[in-house]
Amino acid sequence: MKYNNIVEGTFISRPNRFIAEVEIGGKICICHVKNTGRCRELLIPGVTVFLEQSDNPSRSTKYDLIAVKKGEMLINVDSQAPNKVIYEWIRAGNYFKNITLFKPETRYGDSRFDLYLEADGERIFAEVKGVTLEEEGVVMFPDAPTERGVKHVGELIKAVKDGYRAYVFFVIQMEKCEYFTPNRKTHPQFADALKAAKEQDVRVIALNCHVTPDGLEVKDFVPIML
Repeated sequence: MKYNNIVEGTFISRPNRFIAEVEIGGKICICHVKNTGRCRELLIPGVTVFLEQSDNPSRSTKYDLIAVKKGEMLINVDSQAPNKVIYEWIRAGNYFKNITLFKPETRYGDSRFDLYLEADGERIFAEVKGVTLEEEGVVMFPDAPTERGVKHVGELIKAVKDGYRAYVFFVIQMEKCEYFTPNRKTHPQFADALKAAKEQDVRVIALNCHVTPDGLEVKDFVPIML
């Protein structure tokens, strides 16, 4: 996926989950943060950030914060990007073959999953999670407790029992990492739910991405340790 009208800035502060103060060209601008997670290890005063300038003159915020430099690594923090990247990757013929139906945002039970598709004669539900938390090469999800995530994993187990195939795709919004693991320290219930789901034949997939200031695309499969 590609962004337009990218500008570079310096992060100053994050008054709340939705906005950030960023210095752009010597001016302090209020920008929209496209990620409601904590991102505490990323959004540190003085770090370089990349933003997409909106072409909508009526918007209250002119820029969207989409990527952050962490040392020499660039990390995409756009929470809407993982779904778009997975959709592009699958539609390009990766992983699933002979797709006859592709339907984003589909309800099943008490949840709305990110994707429903039919391929090779099978009915498939998939949930997509973006990963931005990294510590010494290990990438983790979530960076804050996610009851919604636990609920979705439970619904995927039910889908498998009802004859569907089910997947959780963890889209790692950076390139360099050794392996993925659920963040047991932050939310042990999610880690337990994911492990139980895998034991019930929910497929757990982790993919890293090539990240640029103006783009994001799936690169490789990443080892998983549950």
